[in-house]
Formats: sequence, structure tokens, C-alpha cells
Amino acid sequence: MTSDILLKSIDLPNNETLGYRECGSGDNILLLIHGNMTSSKHWDLLLEKIPRKYKIYAIDLRGFGTSSYNTPIRSIKDLSEDIYLFVTSLKLKSFTIMGWSMGSAVAMQYTIDHKDTVKKLVLMSGASIKGFPICKTNFLNLPFSNMIVNSHHEMERFLIHILSNFKNTNKFYLKALWDMIIYTENKPSNSRYEEYLNDMLTQRNIIDVNYALSIFNISHEFNGITSGTGNVDRITVPTLIIHGDKDKMIPVSAAIENKEAIGDNARIKVLKNCAHSPLVDKLDELIELLTLFLDE
Repeated sequence: MTSDILLKSIDLPNNETLGYRECGSGDNILLLIHGNMTSSKHWDLLLEKIPRKYKIYAIDLRGFGTSSYNTPIRSIKDLSEDIYLFVTSLKLKSFTIMGWSMGSAVAMQYTIDHKDTVKKLVLMSGASIKGFPICKTNFLNLPFSNMIVNSHHEMERFLIHILSNFKNTNKFYLKALWDMIIYTENKPSNSRYEEYLNDMLTQRNIIDVNYALSIFNISHEFNGITSGTGNVDRITVPTLIIHGDKDKMIPVSAAIENKEAIGDNARIKVLKNCAHSPLVDKLDELIELLTLFLDE
């Protein structure tokens, strides 16, 4: 961590403590929301390089990184309400909120519920407005296309292998998983990758978050588990959608669908030869897109 990126924490009135990274200055505020199996640590490349004229807060969501996990979450809204308590505690009145992957679902939910505080929204490699339902698999680990993991108990059974590798701090397994799904175009440096792997192991809510994401649905359609709320219509702020054309975790079709659902206030930029982490694959292009959007 460079010397001007500060690691802090704040106690919330709901008996949770959120860790966060802070840098920059000024009144153009950017709030960063990480994805699953990460924390604010994974924003480090962006934090190190983005101009210091922006005030940036990168939050560790409940159950990730240095944050507490006193009360298990049951929905994405539990996480977005933590964000509301965070910004209220820091008296942040108007800002851009940016989510990566699962963090995009949190950012969208926050914007729906508290849009009076949101100037702009950025969705990077973002989750679908229909969430992320998971198909059951057979003994060959092939998915049943019409059979969805539809309860918290089933999610625990489905992810038992991943959970056991977390409990056994199996970084070899986590690296193989990320090499296969996330870092398919480029990889971080060896030392940075090791820091990321150590950070992944701080997560204490792998089952809860995956189930919460599977029942997240702000579309107008049924996602296989739950009917959509239609609340995507309430996202009316200027929205920038950034997605890699080689993303194996969330296909670019999800980004296109998100843009169509949000409407004319959204624009989309598809990054070429970029997988699920533009932070690693296309950092300079990402920063250029982001700063131009922030300055508008």
C-alpha cells in the first residue's frame, strides 16, 4: 500500500465494523464496492494510479477483508444498507458509486434505495439485474440447465468443496480457480497475486453471499428462483457499464441486458481482450473511462 492510501475502519450503529481504504482529496467522491472472494485490497492497482483530485473510499463489505461479520447477511440489500450507514456516518452527501461483479448488485441496490445521494453509477464486470442463480450439477459436474440451487441449504451443499478449501486455506485451489475463470487474459505480478490470495481467505460469508446474489432480481422477469421486483426502473442516474469481451465469469450479454433495462441514462463500453478484471487486463483504459465519466 502506498503511503497516501490509508486503511481505516468505522463502527456502524448496527453493531458491524467496516474496514475501508481512503485516498485522494476534493469533493468529487468515488465509492468503490468490491466483488465476491475479494475486498478493497483488490482495488489497489486503481487506487495507486488514479489521480489524487478524486476522493476515494474503497469499502470492505460485511464479512470480507477487515470488516466484521457479526450478523449473517440474507440479501444484497443487507450489504447496501451497510453502505448507507457508512456514508451517513462519514456525512457523504453526493458521490459516484462503482461496483465490481457482485459489488455491482450492491451498487445498484444502493442506488435504487438511496438515489438522492448518488450522482453517478458505474458497473464494472457487473452482475446481472437478474442476479446469479446457480444450476445444479450431476456426478460429472455438468449443469442441469433447468435445475436451480434454490435454498440456502442447497447452496451450502453445492459449495461445500469451495467452503472446505477456504477452511483449509488452500491457496493452490483458489489460484487455480481464478486462473481458470478470472485471470484468463493477464495475471497480476506474483507478489501481488499472493497478496490477493491471502485476502480472499478473509471472506467469512461465501455461502450467504452466493445465495443472496442468486435471489437478487431487480428485473421484470422470473430468474428461476424469485420474481423480479422491477426496481431496475428506479435507476435513473447517469450510468457507465464497463465489461470485458472475454469475461468468463459474467458474459458480456449480461452487460448489454443491463444497459437495455436501465435505459437511455446508461452507456456501455466493451473492453477488447479483457476478462473479468479490467483492473488487471485494461487498467489504463479503465482509468481513462472512469475519470472522463467522473469529470462530466
